Amino acid sequence: MFDSLVFVIFLVVVALVFDFINGFHDSANSIATVVSTRVLPPKYAVIWAAFFNFAAVLFIGVPVAKTIGTGIINPNIIDNLLIFAALGAAIIWNLITWFFGLPSSSSHALIGGLIGAGIVKGGSTVLVWKGITKATLFIVVSPTIGMILGFVLMVIVLNLFRKTNPAKMDNIFRKMQLFSAATYSLGHGMNDAQKTMGIIAMALYSKGLLGATFHIPFWVVILCYVVIALGTVSGGWRIVKTMGTRITKLRPLGGFCAETAAAISIIGASLAGIPVSTTHTITGAIVGVGSTIRLSAVRWGVAGTIVWAWVLTIPASALISALIYFALQPLLK
Repeated sequence: MFDSLVFVIFLVVVALVFDFINGFHDSANSIATVVSTRVLPPKYAVIWAAFFNFAAVLFIGVPVAKTIGTGIINPNIIDNLLIFAALGAAIIWNLITWFFGLPSSSSHALIGGLIGAGIVKGGSTVLVWKGITKATLFIVVSPTIGMILGFVLMVIVLNLFRKTNPAKMDNIFRKMQLFSAATYSLGHGMNDAQKTMGIIAMALYSKGLLGATFHIPFWVVILCYVVIALGTVSGGWRIVKTMGTRITKLRPLGGFCAETAAAISIIGASLAGIPVSTTHTITGAIVGVGSTIRLSAVRWGVAGTIVWAWVLTIPASALISALIYFALQPLLK
């Protein structure tokens, strides 16, 4: 059953479901600031974000996809059941965190899924620790960079415009936020769509459909960008409220600085082939922006709950994946 071509096609479909849910789940991150600052109404904000999610196909290759495909577990032990377990775990965790309105990481859910199923199949020796260390390190690094850049940008902009009439400044940054939201969505597409590309390529490679060398076919690239854009259009309204209003109150100036800071961090990581959490990064940037007003402007209790969701993502999705693989493993025999 698991070795058939039909099951490979099924895996591709499941991977695209993950891609869609990724866009659905993370659309809130892309649009929360422009919606909360009322620069764009929600229905136009999601279209804006989706367009630039797809436009990322024009700006970058597939370094993140290759990291997912070969840099988390040894590709030689990959089978269709392992991929199915990893995807299933990532989808389940995404839906759980979406239900509770927690902006967690689709990237780390997928990485945890690969780790859990990989250990059940081949033990800890199949893990590629260099890639895992890099990815897990950025659980801390990406929101920290986002927070620092958000704080620094906010301080610089406030000083540059300190003599500007507040109403005029508000009007300027309402327009500038369209640019920052577009750039952030571009970075989101660059990083997150590639994760699904890596999974689909793993399924094709394990079946021998890519030949002797692991690579990402162009049709897979286009398909993944289209599907994540469609997911973004569908929106994740529960998380919009958390990101846009519950962490700190944002104005267009703050929204611009948060989105720009997050975009710089995500695009840099994408070029380096590091699968980071766009969710972690934009949350850190929002906290950094809020901190420039006063520390009490950040609702640290909400931020702390979000951090716990981040910490739990890899072990929780690894456990779910391990249980799925263990339960279905007898069907391989």
